[in-house]
Amino acid sequence: MKTEFAPERLAADPKLATSEKILRTCVHCGFCNATCPTYLLLGDELDGPRGRIYLMKEMLEEDKPANEEVVTHVDRCLSCLSCMSTCPSGVHYMHLVDHARAYIEETYRRPWHDRLIRWVLSQVLPYPRRFRLALLGAKLGRPFAGLLGAVPAIGPRLKAMLDLAPTGRRKREMQKPGNMFPAAGTRRKRVALLRNCAQPVLDPGINEATVRLLNRFGVEVVLPRGEGCCGALVHHMGKDSASHAAATANIDSWMREIDGDGLDAIVITASGCGTTIKDYGHMFRDDPNYADKAARVSAIAKDITEFLSEIEIEPIAEPQGIAVAYHSACSMQHGQQLKDGPKRLLAAAGFTVKDVPEGHICCGSAGVYNILQPEIATQLRDRKVDNIAQVRPDIVATGNIGCIVQISKGAEAKGFDPPIVHTVELLDWAYGGPLPTKLAETAMAKQAGVGRP
Repeated sequence: MKTEFAPERLAADPKLATSEKILRTCVHCGFCNATCPTYLLLGDELDGPRGRIYLMKEMLEEDKPANEEVVTHVDRCLSCLSCMSTCPSGVHYMHLVDHARAYIEETYRRPWHDRLIRWVLSQVLPYPRRFRLALLGAKLGRPFAGLLGAVPAIGPRLKAMLDLAPTGRRKREMQKPGNMFPAAGTRRKRVALLRNCAQPVLDPGINEATVRLLNRFGVEVVLPRGEGCCGALVHHMGKDSASHAAATANIDSWMREIDGDGLDAIVITASGCGTTIKDYGHMFRDDPNYADKAARVSAIAKDITEFLSEIEIEPIAEPQGIAVAYHSACSMQHGQQLKDGPKRLLAAAGFTVKDVPEGHICCGSAGVYNILQPEIATQLRDRKVDNIAQVRPDIVATGNIGCIVQISKGAEAKGFDPPIVHTVELLDWAYGGPLPTKLAETAMAKQAGVGRP
């Protein structure tokens, strides 16, 4: 793609220079549109990657403030990155759209209701204590969801927040910063486990299963002090200052461990977080104080399934006889290009793994997309649940808490029975851990004899 940026602007702004290089790699072939969820649903050229690239190019090239048209179509982008898996030219759409979102945040004044929702999300979800309090408020507000949903402008988003909030009792998180969990037997590896921000509030059992499984295979696990949200949520809203502040806190925390007793990996159980942490090196490439440290952190960041594949877990001799539909989160298969590893681990653990039709299409969660764009997100959610139902699984497994919540709500709405769990919970169970809570609550577990205590 031909560009006409002023050379002096490119020399003065490294971020702009990076985006200009990305734009020049695009040959506007349109292959990306074929796998774009919003283009699939809406059929509008401007709601596909190629159209958005043209809009972003014009906005950045002419150095003009974002307008309503650009904001509308960029906001509709899920950042699922399916286009990056499809693109034959290697266009790094993620870095381009991240830059565009930050530019929009700087140059465009959103309507009051949009600013309010985005402020609330950025001030609540990355902070576990605030999030717990918000969920208590959601429990009180749920009976009024219909009324709140009718409020002009802001209503559908308020209703989406209430609908997504969990309804049952939540298990209390027992793991705390500073905890160290020793390996069983001889120590093979030492890792830091990202606690995440929303995940331990919604389902602390995921990290508990991770610690048990890693300890069982000779891996010492530490929860470093000073670690917090990875910054992904605010990063994808264009709030660069907030995302970089969160990232630097994590980098400092992990570097203390790296320079202290050492780390073989930083293990991540939420794939959306993993995509961002692996990109810290790029985010801080021009920062003289953090470029090297960020690169070192990104180099050892591993999804839990990626790490387990590297330490070579022994397969289980006898199959479980349980059919598992594996939903590959977009941040896993497109963001990190981890496609077959999780399925191989599940198969080695004795599960019958089934691929989901249209597996490359997003479920509509995409961070807080299902709150900011509830109509599109619900269409994608229902499409995903219908596709999962086609393979008639006993269990649905995935590697991202956002997908678990999104698909669970869709399954509930359609009366779809199989429990939706994290991949690591099934692996922990298969290798001697307890039955995942969601399985224990289902008739399927009783019928299957649950093969494990």
